[in-house]
Amino acid sequence: MSTFAEVRAELQALANPADAEFLQRFFKTGPGEYGEGDRFLGIRVPALRRLVRAHGDLSVDDCGELLRTGAHEERLFALLALVQRYARADAAGKEAIHRLYLASTAQVNNWDLVDSSAESLVGAHLEGGEIDLLETLARSGMLWERRIAIVATFHFIKRGELGPTLRIAEMLLGDAHDLIHKAVGWMLREVGKRDQGAEEDFLRMHCGRMPRTMLRYAIEKFPDELRRRYLRGDA
Repeated sequence: MSTFAEVRAELQALANPADAEFLQRFFKTGPGEYGEGDRFLGIRVPALRRLVRAHGDLSVDDCGELLRTGAHEERLFALLALVQRYARADAAGKEAIHRLYLASTAQVNNWDLVDSSAESLVGAHLEGGEIDLLETLARSGMLWERRIAIVATFHFIKRGELGPTLRIAEMLLGDAHDLIHKAVGWMLREVGKRDQGAEEDFLRMHCGRMPRTMLRYAIEKFPDELRRRYLRGDA
């Protein structure tokens, strides 16, 4: 089994200061920005995924330690490793990973971290369309928990269950943050790929009060004239 020290040493060896500088700008880590204070090593995602394939057997406890103490890419490594472990775990193992994730949302604190994990470690853990947890997360004062709530519904979308996404999207219509607008629009677009009628029913009811970014993301794949009608407000 891979060890915490081994994985961390390999991550540190991959660090690239020039890439770290770029990533810290890209992920908005400056004062007052959504990723304020985050620290990057400068490891690109393909290299990180290769390392996960090599060391995906890192223990759940060690993944938790990386989440608590690691730089951004170390936390992303931990999340990708947990997704890999979750897929092959028994019921008790899945529950332990799910609970660790919910206890670590303060460290799942950028959009790439959420988007690489919420579907697999939250959505996939909910049974029978039960979304009380997602509703709780959608009401959170923490930006990243609200994004987890909507991105986790991708699990249901892929199963043809569109109701959870539409419910959480409705709850987040008035959210003030651009990263929520984009995530909700993205999930509505995914709903439309499976059932455009269901998406349009939602849009006709709510597009008048949807943030512009959310609407643009939601209708991105519509035919040009239909997209223009929604943007004009006469769909």
